[in-house]
Amino acid sequence: MCAETPDYKDTLNLPKTNFPMRAGLPKREPAWLERWEKIGVYDRLREKEGRTPFTLHDGPPYANGHLHIGHALNKTIKDMIVRSHQMMGFDARYVPGWDCHGLPIEWKIEEQYRKKGKNKDAVDVVEFRQECRAFADKWVNIQREEFKRLGIAGNWEDPYLTMNYHSEAVIADEFMKFLMNGTLYQGSKPVMWSPIEKTALAEAEVEYHDKESFTIYVKFKVTNADHKHAGAYVVIWTTTPWTMPSNKAVVYGENVAYGLYEVTGTPDECWLKVGEKYLLADNLAADVFKRARLAEDQYTRVADVPVSELEGVELSHPLAGAEGSNGEWDDIRDFRAAEFVTDTEGTGFVHCAPSHGMEEFELYRDLGMLEQVITYNVMDDGGFRADLPFFGGKYILNRKGGEGDANKAVIDKLVEVGGLLARGKIKHSYPHSWRSKAPIIYRNTPQWFAGVDRKLDDGMGEMGDTIRTRALRSIDELVKWTPQTGRNRLYSMIESRPDWVLSRQRAWGVPLTCFTKKGVLPTDADFLLRNEEVNARIIAAFEEKGADVWYEDGFKAKVLDGVVNPDDYDQVFDVLDVWFDSGSTHAFVLRDREDGTEDGIADVYMEGTDQHRGWFHSSLLQACGTKGRAPYKNVVTHGFTLDAKGMKMSKSLGNTIVPDEVVKQYGADILRLWVSQVDYTADQRIGPEILKGTADSYRRLRNTMRFMLGSLGDFKEEQRVAPEDMPELEQWVLHRLAELDHTVRQGYKAFDFNGVWQAIFNFATVDMSAFYFDIRKDALYCDGDTLNARAARTVLDLLFHRLTTWLAPVLVFTMEEVWLERYPGDDSSVHLVDMPDTPRDWLNEPLAAKWAKIRQARRVVTAALEVQRTDKVIGSSLEAAPVVHVREAELLEQLQSVEFADVCITSDINLSNDPSPAEAFRMPEVDGVSVVFEKAEGEKCLRCWKILPDVGNFGSPGLCKRCDDAIG
Repeated sequence: MCAETPDYKDTLNLPKTNFPMRAGLPKREPAWLERWEKIGVYDRLREKEGRTPFTLHDGPPYANGHLHIGHALNKTIKDMIVRSHQMMGFDARYVPGWDCHGLPIEWKIEEQYRKKGKNKDAVDVVEFRQECRAFADKWVNIQREEFKRLGIAGNWEDPYLTMNYHSEAVIADEFMKFLMNGTLYQGSKPVMWSPIEKTALAEAEVEYHDKESFTIYVKFKVTNADHKHAGAYVVIWTTTPWTMPSNKAVVYGENVAYGLYEVTGTPDECWLKVGEKYLLADNLAADVFKRARLAEDQYTRVADVPVSELEGVELSHPLAGAEGSNGEWDDIRDFRAAEFVTDTEGTGFVHCAPSHGMEEFELYRDLGMLEQVITYNVMDDGGFRADLPFFGGKYILNRKGGEGDANKAVIDKLVEVGGLLARGKIKHSYPHSWRSKAPIIYRNTPQWFAGVDRKLDDGMGEMGDTIRTRALRSIDELVKWTPQTGRNRLYSMIESRPDWVLSRQRAWGVPLTCFTKKGVLPTDADFLLRNEEVNARIIAAFEEKGADVWYEDGFKAKVLDGVVNPDDYDQVFDVLDVWFDSGSTHAFVLRDREDGTEDGIADVYMEGTDQHRGWFHSSLLQACGTKGRAPYKNVVTHGFTLDAKGMKMSKSLGNTIVPDEVVKQYGADILRLWVSQVDYTADQRIGPEILKGTADSYRRLRNTMRFMLGSLGDFKEEQRVAPEDMPELEQWVLHRLAELDHTVRQGYKAFDFNGVWQAIFNFATVDMSAFYFDIRKDALYCDGDTLNARAARTVLDLLFHRLTTWLAPVLVFTMEEVWLERYPGDDSSVHLVDMPDTPRDWLNEPLAAKWAKIRQARRVVTAALEVQRTDKVIGSSLEAAPVVHVREAELLEQLQSVEFADVCITSDINLSNDPSPAEAFRMPEVDGVSVVFEKAEGEKCLRCWKILPDVGNFGSPGLCKRCDDAIG
């Protein structure tokens, strides 16, 4: 009977840890959230003294719905910025905030009213505003919990809300600075107008979608009988037939070549007649006649028309003299040259309705002719004024935002009077309200503006004396842009933007806290009441009761009594553009809060690329008007999130990814890891397969952390080895840690999370798991108290503290789990510690260069052994003792100076400078190294599994000397 084979498993130092390979994040993450709240992590970090403040100012999301994937991306990037700077030694504060005023909330309350058959206009305005406030408050609380579930750290107990009383008081105060410094004025010009919402809109509130529009070619007759072209027609083209009743002029281009064309034949059912003559741009005439259904042989060019012949031409509106028009269109239309006329589309002539087009408005403004050309035909609901002949009561849009009856009515009337040459339809990109999703129009209305080119005498002229100048100089001189393209985009927008439309004709918002003198024109110096005492009274009232007091009976008298006669002034009831609200947040958050900044300027603003025309833009304009400069030092921009195919997410397409669903399936850390893996500066993609890939990367990293924890379970401080006493392999790891520490810190400072993640992940999985851990497992498991084992554990300890803190800003839950596995305790948290300082003297470039060559040689050996494993010659690399032929003497010496067999995980290895035999294994990319396979000689050690000649020659049966010493 044979003696039993000894079992030495219990003598091995195998990894011991309770850290599970399966994370179970969806179920476990809420417990860590509760723990952080219980121990007050955010507040405890604020107690750390002597730190330089670092403030990321939160661009406020809108409080009206559940979070979408864009919210998750945005807040996670912000969280990574804040956490990484905190762990690099700053006092990194984060005050979350919400945008609470504005049309979307008001629209929701109106929808509720409509369902109940309730009329908004019959409800007291303060009662209505309070319903809006309650709606916003509800969604603030919902979104707050959804953000916290993503692991976002911040001052959640005391966020900022634009509807807080102090916020409303400061917004009003910031507005009144515009009032006092001369920036504010009332003007009447075409603005983007939403007939559905009955309010002016800013560019940031508009999005562009394809829309099918009517197109018409309209005839204006030359009426001066003594003119060379009397009786001919000038033709215009427009995609907005509803503007024809407001036409006041036609303009031509000084650099356009025109001709006179005569109709010589017509097809059936054509609006043209033989003998009629038309003035058209030569480049466009053929297209115009084609649309009128004329063949090429049915018209002829009869004369050149120099621009000089157009001077003095008088045109009549096609509706002039129409029965029932009551003379509405009988005046001769103005006809002149304009720079914006081209011959690239249309007819070469442009129809001008200055009440509905900015270029036309500016042309006649500069000519001093606005009084002659401005009309007020379109009401706030998009309907024609009731007394407009033929068209009174017709609507441009129906109540749901679809095509109304105005365009058809105008077209039909033009057909009836013989005013059309052709008509059709066109599909084109058209502005829509991003709230109602309905098309908008340009409409001339009295509005309140901030003049971006008005000279400011406010004592803050270091960056210039106008808002535009200050903004442009701030962009280039005071702000760093990530990516740099953000600078170019915002600069071009500011450079060309018109004055800021501040007023909205709505109820839920901060009112324009100003008064106008009765009977005085807006252009008069005393039109606006400018009084510091009145302003102070308004601010005090808002601080006490909020902006609702503006709407209380008697408020005007209360704030004006003793200063001016209240009866001499009208109170303005428009509300401020909500972009002014959020643009003012630097004042009531950064300037006024204890956790703000000393100078009211943020270290970072970080939002999506759409905010170049939104929050970045409005904050810059607002602050340049009241602070004299930009309110930020860094602007970081992320792109949009698309589905896996690169398509925009849409509920109708069924391709949306909801953060809550990702968290329930994978956990928030997987979503956060996805954020760190993408290049957020461009548009990113997300989908089920992408998330699976992210989860796979997570598992690989988790395995690395698990190995470290298992190997450090019994590590004691007295086992620590000084760096200078470590073997070369450990010193190489320290060198890599020093390199990586620099990469990580620079990456976090530059907000390059993708770069940080890639560097750490490659290091952890390639340099560590696939190389260093693989080599040192033998020493860790099988050695006794040897230098190799102690040095390896020392390195693992140093590695542990760096990996956990480097990754904590990204994998907030997992790194906490890793940390607590090693450092349990009621007050313990990885988020309470900093990234450890990594000595620069760990850097050793010559050693790194040497080990780069050693690793190349190792690749040849491992590839050669893999061939033998594939051919079933061996099952394990420990069965091999290859001969490695090395051509270069220097490399041979380097390989001989280390335990190259351990490096290659073989039982033995022979290094030779003999010429390489022909059958040797080679890799083309590693010149001068080749391998001849040999099996290891001896017996297999029952403990370490190496095959060695001396196995069984010592006190313990079946062991090599190293293992015998280890258990002895």
